[in-house]
Amino acid sequence: MNDTFKTPHPETQGQFRVAALYHFVSFPRFAEFRGPLQVVCDENAVKGTLLIAREGINGTIAGSDEGIAAVLAFLRAQPEFTRLEHKESRASSMPFLRMKVRLKKEIVTMGVENIDPNRVVGTYVEPRDWNALISDPDTLVIDTRNDYETAIGLFRGAVDPKTKTFREFPDWIRNHGGLHNKPKIAMYCTGGIRCEKATAFMKEQGFEEVYHLKGGILKYLEEIPLEKSLWDGACFVFDERVSVTHGLQEGEHTLCHACRQPLTPEDLLSPLHEEGVSCVHCHDERSEEDRERYRERQRQIALAKTRGDRHLGS
Repeated sequence: MNDTFKTPHPETQGQFRVAALYHFVSFPRFAEFRGPLQVVCDENAVKGTLLIAREGINGTIAGSDEGIAAVLAFLRAQPEFTRLEHKESRASSMPFLRMKVRLKKEIVTMGVENIDPNRVVGTYVEPRDWNALISDPDTLVIDTRNDYETAIGLFRGAVDPKTKTFREFPDWIRNHGGLHNKPKIAMYCTGGIRCEKATAFMKEQGFEEVYHLKGGILKYLEEIPLEKSLWDGACFVFDERVSVTHGLQEGEHTLCHACRQPLTPEDLLSPLHEEGVSCVHCHDERSEEDRERYRERQRQIALAKTRGDRHLGS
């Protein structure tokens, strides 16, 4: 993807540029690359999280147009990342608190040895062709995300595995023999990385016609107009925006800082909701001691706000 900055849709204008990226590639020098990458991000006032591992890079960063362009240019100057693609959107406020470059065993944790999307992987499907594929009665559509993500949005007719982590996905596949009943499997996720690795796993399991949405839900919501969309709901994102909708507009969800579940405006009206302490999803799962601990954190957050600071726990 060329990094020439494109003016976003008017409704997605915001002060900060958000870039989501990943790239599977053999990257044995990942540990020594951590320091230089952190320095470039810090020097350009870019925040977010980047995971680097022997299998490549994954993450989301935010900053000024110039700052993000500088970090992407630095990455693409590396021989491993010359073909790095990214997806971008806008945020009205900085969606991250700090910049973290982390060393990992996997850039997306499946926990299965020797799954390599560079060796075997499913077939990419462009967003413009996705509707036809998932509307085909011979296609089984599978969401590869976790339950708190699928709770606020899905493609029409998709199967929701209701996994709590991506580590559970391989066992879900192994335990559902009926998945072979249809000749085509179409998989999707937020930005493309989980479904890419999932298709590699599916191919290793003997599934032949396996497809995945190129660029993920984010690219689909960017390119496909609402009137032609088969997406219902909002897309969970891993930053302070919480969710985005068609045209990559910021969604109306907030986050429960006790359990990290996305909340709708209706959820906020529940008597079980107490900001930073409990919500409809976690109230009955927490003890009163837990809630008092969360209340103390909220008091510290409020004090930080009165001083004009931002408490890291917020």
